[in-house]
Amino acid sequence: MGHDASMDPFGCKTHFLLYEICILAIGSCGTVTVTVPNKLILGTVGQPLLLPANYTTGTKDQNIQITWTFQSQSSGSMLLVTAINNTLTPDMEHGHRFFLSPPSASLLINPVELRDDGEYTIKVTVSGVKVVSASRQLTVSVNVPVSKPVVRSDPAWGAVEYVDNATLTCSVNKGTKVIYQWLKDGKPLKPSSRHTFSSDNKMLFISPVLKDDLSNYTCVARNPISMHESEPIAPNIYYGPYDLMVKSEPRFKVSEGVFAAGKGEPIWFKCSANSNPPNVYSWFQKADNKTTPIQWGPVLNIRSEKVPEKADYMCCVYNNITGKRDETQFTFILSATGQEKQKQKGSSLHSLGIIVGLSLTLIVCILLYFLLRKYYPRKVIKEELYRRSPTDYIQARQVSEVQEPPVDDYGIYEFIAVPEPAELQQIRPDKLSTVYDIIRVPDVHTTVYDVICHSPRTS
Repeated sequence: MGHDASMDPFGCKTHFLLYEICILAIGSCGTVTVTVPNKLILGTVGQPLLLPANYTTGTKDQNIQITWTFQSQSSGSMLLVTAINNTLTPDMEHGHRFFLSPPSASLLINPVELRDDGEYTIKVTVSGVKVVSASRQLTVSVNVPVSKPVVRSDPAWGAVEYVDNATLTCSVNKGTKVIYQWLKDGKPLKPSSRHTFSSDNKMLFISPVLKDDLSNYTCVARNPISMHESEPIAPNIYYGPYDLMVKSEPRFKVSEGVFAAGKGEPIWFKCSANSNPPNVYSWFQKADNKTTPIQWGPVLNIRSEKVPEKADYMCCVYNNITGKRDETQFTFILSATGQEKQKQKGSSLHSLGIIVGLSLTLIVCILLYFLLRKYYPRKVIKEELYRRSPTDYIQARQVSEVQEPPVDDYGIYEFIAVPEPAELQQIRPDKLSTVYDIIRVPDVHTTVYDVICHSPRTS
């Protein structure tokens, strides 16, 4: 081991710090290689834990020794178990929990205890022509699973906005190496001018509290083997009153802050404001330069027949925890609007009934008119024509041709009666053509015929 640094026939420097590594790489000198899959192994208290390790050697005909040692800050370094050529030699103090099964180099710890947390070293020594060895280290982290965390809010009775501070504390009954994280409405909460954390993150400080701090807070507790989240908690914060307003039925609202209703018409007003705890509501009436308290509670009911024609009303709210108050005022006008609406409604219904009755009467009259026009005129025209002689037809035709243009003779003629055959014989033959111009008679014995003459088109 004290040789100077020089090159040997295999190309390796024989410097005393590198001589052993060169020996491990040369098969003729005897070699051994140790490997571990993971350098960090997580263990759970009360559960078995396997520390996997493997080794290889260059030749078979050699002695092999496997040794596991443990080192921690609390207990220092100690030998756990040794095996030589498949013969196990356990440590008398720790052998009841540490097991080695040669030729396997893996170490089993069963059960794991918190004191098993630390650094473990496996060393494999091979004795042949030369004695060579190799070792590896790994770390075991032993933990107790965390229980579900619980969050407590202080002060428990609540905090007044802009005045008090609030503290949220997260705690677990079980768990080691616990890391805490705070969430607000499911999102990580970062430090700010009003939100700070303790050194271990177990405590959240809010100074001072505001209405915006009314949210669901949760605490996440985790360690290398487990994680749990607490139930949400919302700190009790007293605030308000905010957003004071008075509302009523939309039909009573005339303009912003002005309401009107008819005499005898009931009307209600509701006062509301955002506050914790709920506000104390009081109502006042201002009329004739006097302010009179009239009611307690958020809803005011008014019988319009018992109030002045015009009056101002005021709603006052008070938070008895924050000590803050607010008020709003509106005007109520008494008018005949409600009565007029009722009269207009009754008048409208009456007018509608009259219109419907007149419409039905008109429809019936029109139907009767067309029915009478279709059937009754036949009898009238028939009787009138039978009383006229054939000579009257010819004279009427001749007079019409002399006094009026022929175009006036065109039109619609209905229900024309033809005279009896005896009367037709009295007409001279030279006049028959005129009669047939007026009356188209396919059969002289027929009583009534429809004659339709179409008026000529005028240009």
